[in-house]
Amino acid sequence: MKRARELRKAMTKPEFALWQHLRQRPGGFKFRRQHPIGPYIADFCCLSAKLVVEVDGITHDMGNRPARDEERIRFIEENGFRVLRISARRVLADSEDTATAIVVRAASPLHRPADGPPPRAGEDM
Repeated sequence: MKRARELRKAMTKPEFALWQHLRQRPGGFKFRRQHPIGPYIADFCCLSAKLVVEVDGITHDMGNRPARDEERIRFIEENGFRVLRISARRVLADSEDTATAIVVRAASPLHRPADGPPPRAGEDM
């Protein structure tokens, strides 16, 4: 996807700092940056753990952004992913510790991963 490629070239400072750790495949987990999921682009995604990591800066609190973020998260979760939102401030304060916390979350799913995404609302199983 062209937009994802553009975003990879223009990563924010917190995204870049976190990527320096996640690109090393910590804990054996492969993370992708600016990974498309449907019409959305996740900041980071670990497909094997079905985990999406979103780095939220101050712009996520402005205007209609909170509502758009909720819609986006709902879509991603409906497609079988867990979403972990992390503040940009936390990443900038200690990107290594943040990466470690992400790997811990990737390694310990709350339940057995589904065989596929759950049925969309209104669909039969």
